[in-house]
Amino acid sequence: MTQDQLLWGAVSILMKQHGEHAPRRVAERIGALAVAGDMAGVAMWKDIARRMDMMMRSPVQ
Repeated sequence: MTQDQLLWGAVSILMKQHGEHAPRRVAERIGALAVAGDMAGVAMWKDIARRMDMMMRSPVQ
């Protein structure tokens, strides 16, 4: 499985688990990682946030 597939899978799971609150959960995670100084973690979760935004903005087919 590629990194791209893993990140999209994470987005899907977050959306299923948290529904409309998923973006808030991602933002909280980014904040916690930033406070902890985990910049690699922040970068990964920002990538998840970008993908989540793309998913939420795409029209339902």
